[in-house]
Order: sequence, then C-alpha cells, then structure tokens
Amino acid sequence: MDRFSWSSGLLELGETLVVQQRGVRLYDGEEKVKFDSGVLLLSTHRLLWRDQKNHECCIAIPLSQVVFIEEQAAGIGKSAKIVVHLHPASSNKEPGPFQSSKYSYIKLSFKEHGQIEFYRRFSEEITQRRWENMPTGQTFQVAKGPQAGRTRAIGIVGIERKLEEKRKETDKNISEAFEDLSKLMEKAKEMVELSKSIANKIKEKQGDITEDETIRFKSYLLSMGIANPVTRETHGSGTHYHMQLAKQLAGMLQTPLEERGGIMSLTEVYCLVNRARGLELLSPEDLVNACKMLESLKLPLRLRIFDSGVMVLELQSHNEEEMVASALETVCELHFLQCSDCAGDT
Repeated sequence: MDRFSWSSGLLELGETLVVQQRGVRLYDGEEKVKFDSGVLLLSTHRLLWRDQKNHECCIAIPLSQVVFIEEQAAGIGKSAKIVVHLHPASSNKEPGPFQSSKYSYIKLSFKEHGQIEFYRRFSEEITQRRWENMPTGQTFQVAKGPQAGRTRAIGIVGIERKLEEKRKETDKNISEAFEDLSKLMEKAKEMVELSKSIANKIKEKQGDITEDETIRFKSYLLSMGIANPVTRETHGSGTHYHMQLAKQLAGMLQTPLEERGGIMSLTEVYCLVNRARGLELLSPEDLVNACKMLESLKLPLRLRIFDSGVMVLELQSHNEEEMVASALETVCELHFLQCSDCAGDT
C-alpha cells in the first residue's frame, strides 16, 4: 500500500479511462485496511481507488509499478480477488496514505462482482503498456475563450458533474413544459369565456335569428365543449350543485342516448361528459350523485343499477319489455338473429 499516492481523481492529458467497478475493497497484502468500499478505476496510466461515500478520498498507483497480476477465486464467505504484485516504491513518490509496507503486493476484493471483465482489461493494459507511448502532462486546461484557465474534470468527478448538468437541464425542460401548459390552460379559459358569450347572445337574440342559425351556433359551441359547464365555483357544493349538474347532463345527453338506442353505460357517459367539459373535469362521485337526482327532478333520463352492480343511464321512455318483444318478433320472422343485428336494431 506504500506505492499509492493521494490523487484528485482527474485524468491527466493523454490519459484515458478504460474500465471502472464499484464495491471494491483494498488489502495491503493479507491485511485489511481502512479503504473498505470504493470505486476502482483503471486508466491507460494508473489504477485509482475512490471512496464511494467521501469522494475527496482518492488514491492512485502508476501501472508502471505493476509487475504482474493474478486471479484469486471466491470462496465460502469470501469475494473474488485480483492480486497485484508491485515493484518497490520509488524514492520520489508523492505522499500517500502509507509510508511503508511489509508486503510487495495488494489485493483488490470485488464485493459486487465484475472482477472477470476488470481482470481482462487490466491484463491488456499491462501487456500493451500504453503509458509508455502516451506520456501524461498536467490536468487539461482550457486555454481559449471565456473559460480559460478552468480545469476540465475528465475522471469520475467529471462524470458526476455531467450527470448533475443533465439533471439541471431536465428540470429546466420540465419547468418550460409546465409554463407552456399554463399558457394553454389560459387560452382554453379564454375559449370557454367566448363560448359563454356566444351562448348568452343566442339567448338574447332568440327571436331575431332563425332556428337553423341557432342550431348551427350550438353545433359550434358543442365542438368547443360545454358552453357553460356547471362547477362548484359557480353553483356551490352539495345538493344544489348536483341538481344543476343533473339538469345540464340531461340537456347534453338526451340526443346521444337516442342515437344509442336509449341506453348508455355510465363509464361511456363519464368519458363523453368530461371530453365536452374540457378543463372543468367531473369526478366519478359527482357524476353518480347527479345521475341519482335525474328521476326525482322529472328529467327525461334516469340512472339504472343492475343486480351485477353495472350502472347505466337510460331514457325515461326506454322500455325493456318493448325491446324484448321487438327482438322476439324479429327472431320469429328471420328464424335467427345475430348480436350485431340486435344491437343495430336497438
């Protein structure tokens, strides 16, 4: 361990990161040391170890100090290891965590696996000796532009900074997206106000415009959604709110129900109503409470709950006995009737 020197963790100019692995423990020979769990990095020039919790704690050893390496298989309760045999420490070595050691080798214990790939890449670097062909200089400096003199973090610190920059950029994009959504909601409110204005003018000019013009204007309003949706803000809460909501539902759903044979599932009603209401969405609970009041208010619709629990909305004029009789008559005439034909007839 006396071959290791303290390091900033930054790669130097001409140095390239080869592979890295988390969860690696260092041994000085056969003895455990305080470097318990960290990230092991292999570059073209050095072997670096950085503490996973304290990123300021980083040590490195030049690959030129390595004599050879060998694998040590995992055992019961023991992790797989790589044994790194080292040359004696040089006299001009930079300060490190240990001043001396009685061992000429260190062990790298891989607690989170990954030792096979690391050993392969380590062996390649020792064989190729790329550090001899690519001498390193000082930590890379940006010499031009407004960032002159600023250190470029190329090692694990650089990766962490890039991740942080990416996170900030993502947060910025999300904020901009919500701003766009807010603008869209404001524009939608303007459209609702416009539809209210048109609806009021139709009421005022009822005697001055023809029935065809009225129908045309109302179709425009329906394409924009419900002209004046009942909300808690405009009609309070509780019974009064649900009564007004029931009246509005009866007005907008009578025609769709007639087109569907006089009956519609409450799920389909919920989707249809909320699509027309735009931003003023209706909760399932409010829809059910409003539908329960339809019959008591003597409106043309009513809520029906089957024994299975399925809830439907149907016209007051909807007669199940007549439907059964009609279907029976058709079967008698044709001698058979498919489900699709029956649904079409209703």
